Order: sequence, then C-alpha cells, then structure tokens
Amino acid sequence: MSDGKPNGKKHFSMVRSFALADFLTLGNAACGTAAIFFCLNYLDEKHAYFLWLAFALLPAALVLDFFDGYVARWRRKHSPLGADLDSLADIVSFGVAPAVIAYTLGMRGGWDVAILIYFVTCGIARLARFNVTAAAMADESGKVKYYEGTPIPTSLLLVFVLAGAFGGGSFGPDLWFGFYEIGPWTFHPLTLMFALSGSAMISERLRVPKP
Repeated sequence: MSDGKPNGKKHFSMVRSFALADFLTLGNAACGTAAIFFCLNYLDEKHAYFLWLAFALLPAALVLDFFDGYVARWRRKHSPLGADLDSLADIVSFGVAPAVIAYTLGMRGGWDVAILIYFVTCGIARLARFNVTAAAMADESGKVKYYEGTPIPTSLLLVFVLAGAFGGGSFGPDLWFGFYEIGPWTFHPLTLMFALSGSAMISERLRVPKP
C-alpha cells in the first residue's frame, strides 16, 4: 500500500533535455522522411521534380548530420538523447530513404527487395554496434579515432549513382545493366551496390578514420 510519498524518481523531460544539436539531428530525420514521401508522390504522379527533391534532401541531411556534432562540440553541451537520436535519424536518411529511392527507380524485383532489406538491416546493426562500442573505443579525450565498417552516410554515394541514372533516363525498364529472371523473382544487377555497401558497413576488419 502506498504511503502517498514520492518515490524519489525525477520525471524525465524530453523537451528540456534537448540541446541545439538535437534539433539539427531532427532536421536530418525530417529530410530523410520528406525524401521518402516525395518518392511516394513520384510513384503516384510521375512528376520528375518529386524525385529530384528526394535526391536533394539527402545531401541536406548529411550537412545537418555533420553540423549537429560540430555544434555539440562547440557548445560543449551533449544531451542524453543525442547519440540515440543521431543513430535513429541516420537510419531514416541514409538507410531507409536510399533504399526507397532505389525501389522507386525500378529495383522492385523479389531479389532486389531482399537486397534492399539486407542493406537497411546492415545499417541498423552497424549503428547499434557503434552505440554499444563507442565508449570502449574512445581514447583518453573521449574521442573515437576510427569507425568499424563504413559509416552509414556513405550510402550517399549510391544515391549519387541513382541520380545519375535518373538524369540520364536510365530507370524503370531501362535501368543500367538491365535485369534477369532468377527463379521466381527479378534481379537488377545494379542492386548489388547496396549489398556491397551493407556488407562494408558491418565489416569488423574495415576501419575508417573518424574525422
């Protein structure tokens, strides 16, 4: 039976815990989410500017992803939400959004979708590993000197390839390298770059210097 006294636990205020850098991180997530919605608009209305907007929003997300860390270091203020917010935003902008763009451009066969799912799950696993191991990998100053596996924002390289294909009219049935029927499903060889990117993200041997 309760005696009516408070249990001593302090209520966690999410809004009060936000730092300026966290709002930049949310901007990153907003860019990725908007890119996904613009892809859906393109699939429905076939207006090219929707897809170009999706392409443009992901570099904008990268800029925000860079500056949230810069601002946090400059202000010397880190919120308890910062690391998790950053990872969740990156999953949307550099994991799900590039996969949706690939699907929108025509990588919709069964094998394509399986590879795109693999790519996204690799990105999730890679960010989870970083969050768990970052403290152990940090030096005396608290800075992590290298990444294990490629950082998930490197998926922007894939987005640039897809933008080049779209700009050159190579999408849908005219996608670069064509397609193959393998068993019951369709496979576009261009999707392999997502398989390679996903594998590089979860690699334990590949170490990338952290700026």
